[in-house]
Amino acid sequence: MTIAESVATMAAEAREASLVMARLSMGEKNRLLLAMATALEEQSAVIIAANEKDLEAGKAKQLSSAMLDRLMLNPARVTAIADALREVAALPDPVGEISNMRKRPNGLMVGKMRIPLGTIGIIYESRPNVTADAAALCLKAGNAVILRGGSEAINSNRAIAAALQSAMTSLSIPAAALSLIPFTEREGVLEMLKQEEFIDLIIPRGGESLIRFVVENSRIPVIKHYKGVCHVFVDNGADFDMAERIIINAKTQRPGVCNALETVLIHADAAAEFIPRLTTTLGELGVKLRGDERFCQLAPSATPATEEDWYAEYLELILACRVVKDMDAAIAHINRYGSLHTESIITNDYSRAQRFIREVNSSCVMVNASTRFADGNQLGLGAEIGISTTKLHSFGPMGLEDLTTTKFIVYGDGQVRE
Repeated sequence: MTIAESVATMAAEAREASLVMARLSMGEKNRLLLAMATALEEQSAVIIAANEKDLEAGKAKQLSSAMLDRLMLNPARVTAIADALREVAALPDPVGEISNMRKRPNGLMVGKMRIPLGTIGIIYESRPNVTADAAALCLKAGNAVILRGGSEAINSNRAIAAALQSAMTSLSIPAAALSLIPFTEREGVLEMLKQEEFIDLIIPRGGESLIRFVVENSRIPVIKHYKGVCHVFVDNGADFDMAERIIINAKTQRPGVCNALETVLIHADAAAEFIPRLTTTLGELGVKLRGDERFCQLAPSATPATEEDWYAEYLELILACRVVKDMDAAIAHINRYGSLHTESIITNDYSRAQRFIREVNSSCVMVNASTRFADGNQLGLGAEIGISTTKLHSFGPMGLEDLTTTKFIVYGDGQVRE
C-alpha cells in the first residue's frame, strides 16, 4: 500500500471511529484515559528503549542540546506523561452541555448542545509527550485523532501510540480513534492535508515554518499560530516597581516560548524616570535592548532598532523598546506589529485599562499581569491543545471546549411552520 493509500485508509477509519467516540459517556472516556495512563507506565521500558534510538539518531544529526533535551524520555518523564492523562480525565466534560435554551413565541424551545468536532489532525515537532497529551484532549472531547509527529521522535511516538492503543483495545474502543502516521516522509503530511472528507480540523504545533507549510497545503481548516510578538505598555502613572517586575518575568523567565515578552512600549511622560532603572535591571539580567531614538537617548547601552525589530519574535534575551506619546500610539503600534497573541498594560487608571482591553485586538489582553499567563493551564482550562491567533473557530489558548462545537436542538409539541 502506498503512503497516499495508507493515509486515506487511516482517515476513513478515523471518521468511523469518531462516531463511536461521540457516543461514549463521560465515565467511559475517563476510564479510557486512566487505562492509557496505566499502559504508559507498564510499557515504560519499551517506550524508553524506543526513545534511545531517537536520541542516538539525533546525536548523529547533531541536534542541539536543547532539542535533545526536549526529545529525551526517562522513567520520571514517562510518569509525568501518564499523570498528565490522569489530569485530563479529571477535567469537566464539555460534551452534552446545553446552553441558551429559550422559548420562541410559537412555543418551540430552542437551545444549543455542545458536541465533538469529529476527527482532528495534529501535526507537531520534537516533543514525544505531545503524542499522549494531544490524544488525551481530543479523545476526552469525544473526537478521533490522527497524529503526525516529527521524524526526530518517530520511534518514541510509535511506542507511545502503541501503548495508548493497547488500552483502547482492552476496553473495546476502536484503535482507529487514535492513529499515528508512521511515515517520516513529507508526503505523509501532504496526503493528510488532502483528507477534507474525513478530517474536520488540523492543528499544527511547532515553529512558524511548519505552520505556514501546513496552511499553504491544507484543504482542511487550520488553527494558525505563526508567532508570539507580545507587548507590554507602561502607562503614564504606572507603578514602576510593578512594571519592572512584570517585564522581568515576561522576558526572562522563559524567553524561548511564544508568550514571552518581545516589545515594551513606554508612555513618553514616564520615559525619563522609568527607562534608566529598567535598563539597569535588564542589563544585569543579560537582556540586550534595541530601542527607538528617544529610548536610546535615555538608555545609551541600547542598540538602535530597525523596522524589522518591531515585528520580531526573538525567543531569546533581546527586547525591543519604544517610547510612545500616548495610549493611541501604543494601541496603533500593537495593532500594526503584533501577532494577535498577548498584550498587557501596566496602569493605575481604570478607564485606560478598560479602553486597552476593548481596543487591542489580540487573543489575550491583560491588565497589570505578565504575558506569561497566556497559557491554558494558567487561565483555568486545565490543559491546552495549542494557541490560536485566528478567530475561527477559537481565539487564544484552546482547551477541551475548543475541541467541540455546538448544534441547535429544538423541542416542540406539534408546531408546524405557517
